[in-house]
Amino acid sequence: MPWAFCDEVLATDMSNIVGCKEEELAIMNGLTVNLHLLLMSFYRPTEKRHKILIESKAFPSDHYTVESQIRLNGYDPARSIIFVEPRKGEYDIRTEDVLSVIEKEGDGIAVILLGALQYYTGQFFNMPVITKAGHAKGCYVGFDLAHAVGNVELHLHDWDVDFAVWCTYKYLNSGAGSLGGAFLHSKLADTMEPKLVGWWGHKFKSRFDMNNELELSPGISGYRLSNPSIFAACPLRASLDVFCKTSMSELRAKSVVLTGYLEYLVGHYFGKDSPHRKNKEFITILTPSNPEERGAQLSLYFSIPINRIHSEMGKRGIVCDERKPNVIRIAPAPMYCNYLDVWRFIDALLTIMDIAENQPDLDSELD
Repeated sequence: MPWAFCDEVLATDMSNIVGCKEEELAIMNGLTVNLHLLLMSFYRPTEKRHKILIESKAFPSDHYTVESQIRLNGYDPARSIIFVEPRKGEYDIRTEDVLSVIEKEGDGIAVILLGALQYYTGQFFNMPVITKAGHAKGCYVGFDLAHAVGNVELHLHDWDVDFAVWCTYKYLNSGAGSLGGAFLHSKLADTMEPKLVGWWGHKFKSRFDMNNELELSPGISGYRLSNPSIFAACPLRASLDVFCKTSMSELRAKSVVLTGYLEYLVGHYFGKDSPHRKNKEFITILTPSNPEERGAQLSLYFSIPINRIHSEMGKRGIVCDERKPNVIRIAPAPMYCNYLDVWRFIDALLTIMDIAENQPDLDSELD
C-alpha cells in the first residue's frame, strides 16, 4: 500500500528544511488543526500559570486558536492573553521588549507562541534567544512557521524549540489548503501525548489489525489522526524534490542579496526622501532593514490607498497580496525569482504610481 506512507516519505526532506530529526516532525492536517492538537498538550493552565504570550498582530488562525484553547480550559482570554507589541511609532517588535515581557510575566505564562516570521511586517524573530528566555522562566515555547519554512534557515532541534506548526503552500509551493507540518522536540517525546487520537497515530505494524487496542506511535507521529490525502501529498513531494537540488543555506544566501536589491530600489525610487518622490506619494518599508531580522518578504506601506494599485499589479502579472488598508507584501522568493524580476517589478510600480498620482479618477483608469 504505497499510499499508506505518502506522509512518512516526506519527513526526511522536510526535516532538512526545518532543522530537526526526522522523527520529530509529522506531515498532517492543516496548520490550525495542528496548532490546536499541540496546544491541547502544551497548554495545561493553573491559576498561577495560565497565560499565553502572542504578538499583538498575530495571524488570525493563531489568535483564534489561542482564544478558543483558553476558553476551552475555563479561562478568560482577556485575562489570559499577553500581547507583545511594537513601541509607539515603530512597526517591528524589539527582541529586548519580548525578553522584558518574558522576564516580567514569565512566572504566569504557560506557553509562548509567536509567528517565527511575522506575516504582516516580515520580521524574523530571534527564535533561539526567545526560546532560551522562555525556558528560563518555565514556559513552553512554540512557533508558527507559516511564513518562515522554506524562506529562512531554521534549526528547531538545536534551538531547543518545544513545538512548531506550519503550512506548506507558501514558500514550499504545494498549493493552498495542502498538508501542514508539526514538530515536537525529541526531549518531550516521552512526556507529551495527544489529547485526541486517531487511527493514523497507531503504530503501523498493527494499525490494520483493527483490534481497537491503541499502540500509540511515539512523539509527534502519535498526533496524526487520519490518513493523509494522496492528492495533497503529491505536489508537496514535487516541491521537496526541487528543494533537494539545493539547500536552505544556498537559498538564504541568494535571498539576502535579492531582497537587499529590492530594498535599495524601493528606497531609491519611492522613499520619502527620494528625489524621485519630491512632492509625490511615497512608500515606507515596514520590514526590518537588518537581513538577519527578515526573510524574502518586504512589507510596503503606501501613502495612498492600495486597492487600485494592487489590482494594476495583478494585471501586469505581479503576484503579491494586500493587507488593508495600506500594505502590499512583496517577496522575491529565491527559488524562482531573479534580479530582472525585481527590476521589472520596480519598473511597473513606477508607472502605476505615476498614474495614481496624476489621475484622481484612478478607479476608471485601472478597473
